[in-house]
Amino acid sequence: MPKAFTPKVVTANHLLAGDVIYQTATGWTRELREAEVLTDEADADLRLIEASQQVDDVVGAYLADVAVVDGLPTPTHFRETFRATGPSNYALGKQVDLATGNYEDAN
Repeated sequence: MPKAFTPKVVTANHLLAGDVIYQTATGWTRELREAEVLTDEADADLRLIEASQQVDDVVGAYLADVAVVDGLPTPTHFRETFRATGPSNYALGKQVDLATGNYEDAN
């Protein structure tokens, strides 16, 4: 019996900045909470193909499992939790942005 499809988001790394990014209905974002949650397997596969073709903007696109908690996508695997919060050794990237309030859109 096939495994049931679980909600997913398309994630990748921004080609130039290296940041973790998530696909939205209209582009890309650095915020998991803004990601488009895909609940249909065929739709998820198509969105992944579209993302993989954006070679000028992204690298390493793949589908990541999420759970929807209080209406927001939440990682179900520690790897995705780590990727969503940024580096763990120093306050870099997203961690600095959150602390200082500085944020630049991924697009």
